[in-house]
Amino acid sequence: MKHDITLDTQGLNCPLPLLKLKQVLANTNTGDIIRMIATDPAAHLDVGVFIDKSAHEMLLHERDGDIQFFYIKTVK
Repeated sequence: MKHDITLDTQGLNCPLPLLKLKQVLANTNTGDIIRMIATDPAAHLDVGVFIDKSAHEMLLHERDGDIQFFYIKTVK
């Protein structure tokens, strides 16, 4: 999927992937698509809850083995 920003949080555990995502989101423009890569097994839970409570949009979440990919569209 086409994206504007890649956030690689591989090797980081909760809560660091979500904190890194929040930092990136604070510096993006509306409509930017972030590709977040994570290996934290609980990342889908943390990111999912955060996105549900925010205005941002989860476009896609997929797994390839232990690696998770999130595509998040920024809404401000």
